[in-house]
Amino acid sequence: MPEQHPTVAHLTESELLARIFPRLHRSPGVLLGPGDDAALVASPDGRTLISIDTQTQDQDFRLEWNNGYRTTGFDVGWKAAAQNLSDINAMGGVPTSLVVSLTMPPETPVAWVEDFADGLTAAIAGLGAADCSVAGGDLGRGRELAVTVAVVGSLGGHPPVLRSGARAGDVVAVAGTLGRAAAGLALLESPVPFGSLTEEQRALVASQCRPTPPLAAGPSAARSGASSMMDISDGLMRDAGRLAASSGVLLDFDPVALKSHAVPLEPAAALLGLDPLGWVLGGGEDHGLLATFPAGIQLPQGFTAIGSVQAVGDSQRGGVRIAGQAADTVGWDHFAD
Repeated sequence: MPEQHPTVAHLTESELLARIFPRLHRSPGVLLGPGDDAALVASPDGRTLISIDTQTQDQDFRLEWNNGYRTTGFDVGWKAAAQNLSDINAMGGVPTSLVVSLTMPPETPVAWVEDFADGLTAAIAGLGAADCSVAGGDLGRGRELAVTVAVVGSLGGHPPVLRSGARAGDVVAVAGTLGRAAAGLALLESPVPFGSLTEEQRALVASQCRPTPPLAAGPSAARSGASSMMDISDGLMRDAGRLAASSGVLLDFDPVALKSHAVPLEPAAALLGLDPLGWVLGGGEDHGLLATFPAGIQLPQGFTAIGSVQAVGDSQRGGVRIAGQAADTVGWDHFAD
């Protein structure tokens, strides 16, 4: 291969890191960044939120999709950052640092790795995580691409918002989008060529490849008194079922409110012969927020009501209903699907 298009096999680890480090923004909270055996990050609140997530080639993304779209390093870097930043957001916290492990085959182009680093940085800046940066990580060799990101965050003086705090009488609300990433995934997996998609349909693909979690909404919900909250990563119904089980309550959704999220997806659904409501109920990876708020509290900016919390009767089981009717909990399961 010509030297102007090297693969990672052409460089030492130090040479590859020398290409990556200048692409990574460093926030003031990272006291010691990449280069030593461990990073040093500030913890002004005295408490630390931490989460971790992995993307694996052909499990979480494809380098080339059925419709011809080619996943870029930028896409993978952006999504790796976004899904981890969202976990801190779901606790009402603010992300402060990421540690990234990248495993790759030796034939991976160096340009792809540089693009990956640019995607990480762009997501941190573009999603509004101004206090966050990549503090360090690891490079490894493997048969397929795999990215693992650990994220650290701060609570800013308030308690974390848990899944277990919902109470009867609370309002159920969401922030961010529902179903757009699932619609994008359906388009990627379809035989409809990417080049023939409309601008709006390409935007749906972008929602899957470069999700935009509402990072301002989590801390705002915490300050406004949210009783429970979680990231919607595996689908509204599945994640709502988890929140209901943690809180020992029943969530009852308003079908009119759910329909309002499905309407913008109708053109793409018609193209593929699918029901857009299925994307709203079962599609994950938008990384919006599902939260409950005590009745009478004004919902913070970005949140819209979609239902209510009800007590579980003696003959009932906790879970999710739509207009009082039982609804199957559908969504993504990493091991069952």
